[in-house]
Amino acid sequence: MEPTSGAGDGARERSAPAPRQVLADRVYEAIKSMVMDHEIAPGARVGIDALARTLEVSPTPVREALARLESDGLVVKRSQAGYRATELLTSPGLEELFEMRLLLEPRAAALAAQRADEARLDRLEQLQEEMRSLPGSGDRYAVYRDFAALDQRFHETVAEAAGSPLLCDAVERLHAHLHIFRLSSIPGAGEPTHAEHDRIVRAVLRRSPDRAAEAMTEHLERSLARQRGRRAGQE
Repeated sequence: MEPTSGAGDGARERSAPAPRQVLADRVYEAIKSMVMDHEIAPGARVGIDALARTLEVSPTPVREALARLESDGLVVKRSQAGYRATELLTSPGLEELFEMRLLLEPRAAALAAQRADEARLDRLEQLQEEMRSLPGSGDRYAVYRDFAALDQRFHETVAEAAGSPLLCDAVERLHAHLHIFRLSSIPGAGEPTHAEHDRIVRAVLRRSPDRAAEAMTEHLERSLARQRGRRAGQE
C-alpha cells in the first residue's frame, strides 16, 4: 500500500505560515528598536526600500511592520508622503499623557479589586515575578525591552481585570509605555517600579478598591515625578 499524504500534509500546511510570522516579528522588532533608539530620528521619513535593504528582506515584511508600528503610535502614515517616525513627547504632552492615565488607571485598579478572576490575579503576580529578573533601564532599547513590555502588560492586565472593555481599550490605546520609554530609560527606576507594583497587586488581591486606586495613583504620580526629574537633568 502506498503511503497516504492526508494527516501529514495537513499538519505541514497548518505549520507553513510559521516561518513567515517569525520573519514578520523579527522585522517588526528590528524597526521598532531603530525607532526607540532614535536610529530613525523622531519626525524622520521612514523609507521602505531602504529598510528592506538594511534588513536584507523584501519590502513586504517591512510594510507589515510599519503598519503594526503605526497602530503602536510610533510611526504615522501620511497621504502620498509615506511613513514618518512620530515626534517625541513634549513636556506638555507628557503631562497630558499622565493626566489621562490618572483618570483611567486608578478606576481600572479599583474595579479589578472587585472583579478580577483567579486567572488574572495569578497573571499579575506572575508578571511581577518575571519583571524582577530584568534590567529596568539601559543605553539601548534591547537592554530594557523585555522589562518595558512586561511593565506595559502589567498595566493592561489590571485594565483587563476591571471587566470593562471600553476602559481597557482606552488604557491600551494610550500606548503610554512605548512613548515614555522612547524618551530614554531612567537609571534605577526598576526597584521603585517593583515596589509600587507590589502595592497595587496586594490591594487587588485583598479586594480593596480604595487601596488599589490609591496605590495606582501613587505609582503614576511617582512615575511622572521620575520623568520630570529625567527631563530636568537633560536641560
